[in-house]
Amino acid sequence: MNADQRESQFRDMRETAREIFRFALQEASIAKAFARDVHCERGVLRICEDLYELHSYSRVFVVAMGKAGHTMAESFAHHVGESFLGTSVDGIVAASVDAPAQVRGFRYFHGGHPTPNAESIQAATAILKALDAQSAASLVIFMISGGGSSIVEKPIDGEISLDDLIATYRALVLSGAPIAEINAIRKHLSLVKGGRLARAAFPAQQVSLLVSDVPDSTPDALASGPTMPDSTSVEDCYRIAEKHGLAQQLPQSTRELFERHALEETPKSDDQSFYRSRWWTLLSNQTVIEQAKAAAESAGFTVHVDNSCDDWDYERAGSYLVERVRELRKECAHVCLLSGGEVTVKVTGGGVGGRNQQFALACATKIAGESITVLSAGTDGVDGNSPVAGAVVDGTTLQRAQAQGLDTTAALEKFDAYPFFSALGDSVETGPTGNNLRDLRILLAY
Repeated sequence: MNADQRESQFRDMRETAREIFRFALQEASIAKAFARDVHCERGVLRICEDLYELHSYSRVFVVAMGKAGHTMAESFAHHVGESFLGTSVDGIVAASVDAPAQVRGFRYFHGGHPTPNAESIQAATAILKALDAQSAASLVIFMISGGGSSIVEKPIDGEISLDDLIATYRALVLSGAPIAEINAIRKHLSLVKGGRLARAAFPAQQVSLLVSDVPDSTPDALASGPTMPDSTSVEDCYRIAEKHGLAQQLPQSTRELFERHALEETPKSDDQSFYRSRWWTLLSNQTVIEQAKAAAESAGFTVHVDNSCDDWDYERAGSYLVERVRELRKECAHVCLLSGGEVTVKVTGGGVGGRNQQFALACATKIAGESITVLSAGTDGVDGNSPVAGAVVDGTTLQRAQAQGLDTTAALEKFDAYPFFSALGDSVETGPTGNNLRDLRILLAY
């Protein structure tokens, strides 16, 4: 194989990785999930295995929150249609982008992400007020997706200002802690997290539809579990803060809660708030993995799935997955290794990028000259503080970067991967997807 043919093969494999990612996004869409799991006919609403006689409720109140807030609200309205006639229905939608269209009767808030803004607090205040007005004859439908932690927020202590809240979130996000640990602390600092929205809605009938961006084993970490019993405790928070040296990084108003051990406990599984509650996961990272597997098999690859590096440091995860795909290639000519979940990055530089691009760039340094392609991207379409979902690399990445005068080492050290990949044309760009199912890593060896 000459140099032109080899470059053509690399280019084709980069495109194949992109096609697998695009297919997985398309098939794991919220529209398809609602078409499958939500149906309304003759006044009876079906949500997965549950049935609700809508006319038996005096009021139906809907809360959609998170990065998928708009798409969930739109899909819900589409599939329920006019079935609410005769029932009092209203709702609140809080998302991190402006609504492309609005559902009649719903109020909209543009919350902040990855840190809260003034509308995050306004949304939380409006939701709490509306839930307080519900009765035992009400049905409250929560539609929750990732990003909800910052998009809807209100501190449990009135002394915590918006600036202090933002500083607290920033310290948590940059700490390098796994998302479940970050959300454990968020729950105990919030009036709306850790089951407190369910407590506010009690005694109404409640059902939560979840589009999950957290590990399947910890569903109450999604958006910091506003409607679910909290599996974490204040003691967990103190331990996590100590483990990551967080106390010194927090503003005074939140730091003193840790120093005085003054955090309040959240509702647990025996709390009466959950007696009339149900929860259904419509989509998760596993859905994305299954669809990517189908696409890779259709493209002629033997597929293996390895999610064991979920929440690992990006460098360790990259070394592990690259070595794993090398071993698999010894057994098969064309192999695809899929890995879901998220890697962690302790940010120390001031560049533009995100965990997916940082992971991909680290992998590029390990596979130079090899017939291996690696794509890493977020299903929400936004990676860190960059405008793209992630990046794709292969055995030619370092050579092509050098030819353009790009400094790989500097990009890694400064956490500045976005300009690097943008210059190479190797960014994975989808725009905000209106979905959020964690990240997908695709490794192809051939």
